[in-house]
Amino acid sequence: MNLKYAVIFERSESNWAAYVPDLPGCITTGKTFEDTERNIREAIQGHLQTLREFGEPLPEPTSLAREIEVPPAA
Repeated sequence: MNLKYAVIFERSESNWAAYVPDLPGCITTGKTFEDTERNIREAIQGHLQTLREFGEPLPEPTSLAREIEVPPAA
């Protein structure tokens, strides 16, 4: 069974960053969005593997990210 974790992507002037709210400390960066997406996938897999190796339970995905559209401020 696959787990689906919410990932937050943030763009800065020179790169992208990503983190997983349900997996504290699971963060990464990349030069492009695509690099960052690949890196966070690897970071999640590594994070979960480390938890398994230490006999820790895998956190249930509980966070949900969604875009909310609002009008610009007047």
